[in-house]
Amino acid sequence: MAKISIVHTTEYIYRNPVGLLRHKLMVRPDDSHDLRLHSAILKVEPEPTGVYWKHDVFNNSICFLEWPEALRTKRLSIVSTLEMTHHPDGQPLPVYSLDEAAELFPFSYSPQEIPDLARLAERQMPDPDRTVDVWARRVVSDANSNQTLKVLEAMTHAIKQSFNYRARYEEGTQTAAETLALGSGTCRDFAVLMMEALRSFGLATRFVTGYLYDDASGTTRGGGSTHAWCSVYLPGAGWVEYDPTNGLVAGANLIRVGVTREAGQALPISGGFIGNADDPTGLHVDVSVRAVPIQ
Repeated sequence: MAKISIVHTTEYIYRNPVGLLRHKLMVRPDDSHDLRLHSAILKVEPEPTGVYWKHDVFNNSICFLEWPEALRTKRLSIVSTLEMTHHPDGQPLPVYSLDEAAELFPFSYSPQEIPDLARLAERQMPDPDRTVDVWARRVVSDANSNQTLKVLEAMTHAIKQSFNYRARYEEGTQTAAETLALGSGTCRDFAVLMMEALRSFGLATRFVTGYLYDDASGTTRGGGSTHAWCSVYLPGAGWVEYDPTNGLVAGANLIRVGVTREAGQALPISGGFIGNADDPTGLHVDVSVRAVPIQ
């Protein structure tokens, strides 16, 4: 358990004054059994005339910002400050009780669960040469176990050990096949690879966006910005989180902000402007996470 303070700063700079269109933010986590949100402060400059909090189709907490049509600005600053207590399942790997039918990999969902999980178990990206299928089956074979939890843990570690982490600040996500071909990617690319690999076996997965706080070793990758990982639905245990970038299982060091079917639905900040295509001259993103363990 830890007290967590997060300051997420995003600043856009424009060459000429531009108008601001509606912006959508996904920066606020919801209270749950593993997270207690004490404070959430949003500071925006120029100040919007409308700030609306809603829940999206996945029940994530999202915010819409609106400005007057006549407003023109050369700078947009959005600062989200969060204070919370995190109660992660955490490392060491906790003990989960799976339904008997899900203990061995691969497994099938029950008729009662399939209607609710079907879209989350579908492949979302093209794999014309079936390279993802081949890779996934090799990893499962190399796991030397048919126990579901051990197979998923092995896949998490295989991605961390086999691929080079490369920060990339441009929008967009590689397909799983592209990540395999390149041998490298960002946290969101690795999350998508694990999702698509497990979906090839019919498992339901979700893309998770949020924040990462480092442990005492200082070896985690993906800090200083938003982070991404995935969750897998396991009957009897529910949604279990896996971070293939760092080989983390079950949510240790991970602050979940939103969950979606695919990566493109989980942008922390999105929106447009009225101006010329070459008006944007700078984008600065900084995420500061401070964690104080509670004994």
